[in-house]
Amino acid sequence: MPTKQADTRRSILDTAQRIMARKGFAAVGINEVLAEAGVPKGSFYHYFGSKDAFGEAMLQAYFTGYLADMDRTFATPGQTAAQRLATYWQQWRETQSVEHCQGKCLAVKLGAEVADLSEPMRLALKEGTTAIVDRLTGTITAGVEDGSLSLNGEARETAQVLYELWLGASVLAKIHRTPAPLDGAAAMTRQILHY
Repeated sequence: MPTKQADTRRSILDTAQRIMARKGFAAVGINEVLAEAGVPKGSFYHYFGSKDAFGEAMLQAYFTGYLADMDRTFATPGQTAAQRLATYWQQWRETQSVEHCQGKCLAVKLGAEVADLSEPMRLALKEGTTAIVDRLTGTITAGVEDGSLSLNGEARETAQVLYELWLGASVLAKIHRTPAPLDGAAAMTRQILHY
């Protein structure tokens, strides 16, 4: 059972994810996050050593949740690997094409912003995105094995390219305020995976 201290820390991280998914990292002050989370201002450094350490912890928590969601999607019984991948991409489209992503698009929102600001945050992003590509690779490999998709190249390379495609499409969807880039990514994904 989580302690009150762990619950408070988690509340701060969850609140920060929602706010920073809308505003970005640099535009959000610690006091705004604490006020929204209902935590006294003076207690921030009890939970985090610095804003940098806080950002790293927030990204780690984000990826932990994101990867758990991926694992659930990719473990759906009674589906081919291609069907599981199609579900994953559809979920991506739904969470990225809305104006307020409620913290579900943190890698897209913060990736370019914090990669040059903080080495620990860059490394948290690198670790998290690598884990996403690892899971995509495993599911693509399973799809080749179950015959639900086919590849012209290697599974790892394909997974990396697809992740980059969807990440770029997510940025363009936000710039243009239309899901059209995500629809294009979905069409290209079907061509690449032959499903």
